[in-house]
Amino acid sequence: MQSRALALQRGTLVHRLLQSLPDIAAQRRREAARDFMARNASDWPEADRTALADKVLALIAEPRFAPVFAAGSRAEVAIVGKLERPGRTPALVSGQIDRLVVRPEEVLIVDFKTNQAAPRNAAEVPAAYVRQLALYRAVLSRLYPQRPVRAVLLWTEALEYMEISAPALDAALASLHLGGSVLDPARSRS
Repeated sequence: MQSRALALQRGTLVHRLLQSLPDIAAQRRREAARDFMARNASDWPEADRTALADKVLALIAEPRFAPVFAAGSRAEVAIVGKLERPGRTPALVSGQIDRLVVRPEEVLIVDFKTNQAAPRNAAEVPAAYVRQLALYRAVLSRLYPQRPVRAVLLWTEALEYMEISAPALDAALASLHLGGSVLDPARSRS
């Protein structure tokens, strides 16, 4: 049980660092990350706090992920919308996107996953994660009808960036049996 609690705490810490550090000047990030860890994980050994801070800093600095953390990207974006359902009342979607990037040519939804091991490929991603992204994409597609909306999972431990294909997202959305309301079906800090 304690390892599960530690994993949840670790996931929360990683999400909070990824939320705030990109908005801090690069030369001040290391100090900010270590201060945050000292305040929020004071019961951890210093080496573990430093290791987690350094891991998150490396992720933000990774050139492959530059668009995710670029100026203008937004963290922890609340999303609410209705999905039309033929012959039924619309379903409400409510949730929070870990990172949202809106560019003239596209919209990018990024969901951070702090699992220790990333799936080998997109086909092995848990269905709940794909459904969550499919719902967010459906809402954002109505807000940005002239732009493609892409959805990716960023596996923080493995430093893997995994895009979920449009056909996979469409299939996940089509398979949903939505009740009257959908409240962020897969929100997890795993």
